[in-house]
Amino acid sequence: MSPIILIPARMASTRLPDKPLADIHGLPMIVHVMKRAQESGIARVVVACDGEAIARAVREAGGEAVLTDPDLPSGSDRIFHALEKIDPDKQHNIVINVQGDMPTLDPAIINAALDLLATNQYDLTTLAAPIIDMAQLTDPAVVKPIIEFDPGHRTGRALDFNRDEATGHAYHHIGLYAYLRPALERFVSLPPSANEVSRKLEQMRAMDNGMQIGIVVVDTVPLGVDTPTTLEEARRLLR
Repeated sequence: MSPIILIPARMASTRLPDKPLADIHGLPMIVHVMKRAQESGIARVVVACDGEAIARAVREAGGEAVLTDPDLPSGSDRIFHALEKIDPDKQHNIVINVQGDMPTLDPAIINAALDLLATNQYDLTTLAAPIIDMAQLTDPAVVKPIIEFDPGHRTGRALDFNRDEATGHAYHHIGLYAYLRPALERFVSLPPSANEVSRKLEQMRAMDNGMQIGIVVVDTVPLGVDTPTTLEEARRLLR
């Protein structure tokens, strides 16, 4: 395996303007995410960003950044175009997409996604954690995967993803993905699927086109920062 970790980052956030550069104890949030990715010890880490301000912050912190078209429609498109720019000879055969708004990410869960992909059962892998807060069962903002588990393991095949109300033992999807490179290339070449559009879930494009998604269950959900309130919570957790 020759993996690379790519972190998509863009300035256009309606609920938290200039989100990647939000200060958390003297460092921009995107730098915290980059450091968590580096701490996984897996591979080269590159931030795929839509402007020079983010790239400058990353480089000043000793990281690597590549500029991408600000009009790209999604994080998946952003990491693919970054990959094409920095690795045209296709030296990296696995691509790990780490969201740029998870500064409290546990580096170990990146390894978990990679380890499952290495079993060669899936086109891409992702993560989930058990829902503990019962309010999340009815929260449409919490995406719930349906998993066909491998006997005796915390891994399995994704059967579906939805925002519907869940009952009983349910899981909270974590938006971190590891792709085989050909799977990423195919994914970004496909048009948005009907379920992707109706559910506002990009991973449904893969499901609707017969791609196999593996899921690893981990213990905790990293905090996603997308509002001033969650930014303050990230500052508290990282204090």
